Amino acid sequence: MSGSALVVTGTDTEIGKTVFAAGLAGALAGHYWKPVQAGIEDGSDRDRVASLSGLPTARILPEAYRLTTPCSPHEAAARDGVAIDTSLLEPPAARPLVIEGAGGVLVPLTDEVLFADVFARWRLPAIIVARTGLGTINHSLLTIEALRTRGVPILGIAFVGDGNEESESAIVRIGGVRRLGRLPLLDPLTRDSLSSAFAANFRLEDFS
Repeated sequence: MSGSALVVTGTDTEIGKTVFAAGLAGALAGHYWKPVQAGIEDGSDRDRVASLSGLPTARILPEAYRLTTPCSPHEAAARDGVAIDTSLLEPPAARPLVIEGAGGVLVPLTDEVLFADVFARWRLPAIIVARTGLGTINHSLLTIEALRTRGVPILGIAFVGDGNEESESAIVRIGGVRRLGRLPLLDPLTRDSLSSAFAANFRLEDFS
């Protein structure tokens, strides 16, 4: 695990990607980095991971860009008068490292560059986080295709939500990806409940 750096991306926004990333970073006793944060009024994903992962503050690495408006990074940057230079987005050397993207893989960082383009440059293994509800087969297969088209290695897919065996099996079978596990919806969602649920539903050796 000591040399691992993993990208956590999603099939959409608000699907539990940050909670999964917090659980993974905590389980690995690693570091967390979100290169671009869009929307800070209600707290950032970095803040949420800090509260849920159990990691020391020093392991929650600062964003490269911290933008005000909760929208696509390219629009949030324009509203803030900021020009995102994607060539400067390079993963920190800290390991183990969990990198979280924003929204889905085709979210634009600039007018020309998508998150998937940056992932392709990094060549790091990607974990796709997918919800289990209606529409997930289409969203998941499109995400898999977008990453594969760019040559991004896919470590596997992690589901979040209530179990849906038919949809999950279809995605794994048609997409040709490994199922890493499923994180149930947690109520209450706390550091302890997340740690327990992650340990019960995922195997750390699958992330090496």
